[in-house]
Amino acid sequence: MDVPFDYNSYARVLKMASTPSWEEFSQIAKIAGAGIFLVGLIGFIVFIVMFYLPGGMGGPGTAGLV
Repeated sequence: MDVPFDYNSYARVLKMASTPSWEEFSQIAKIAGAGIFLVGLIGFIVFIVMFYLPGGMGGPGTAGLV
């Protein structure tokens, strides 16, 4: 890939960037934490469903297959 290196545009972006305030940072952290929790909850629900389906990952339906 032919990517031109224009250091002026990088410097302009760095000049425009600023450190977020505590309120902005805490709001972003809460949203990211809620997303991580939601993905984990969905994975746990899928695990529970697969565990109790017959033939799924060692649940009650596979007692004699081990």
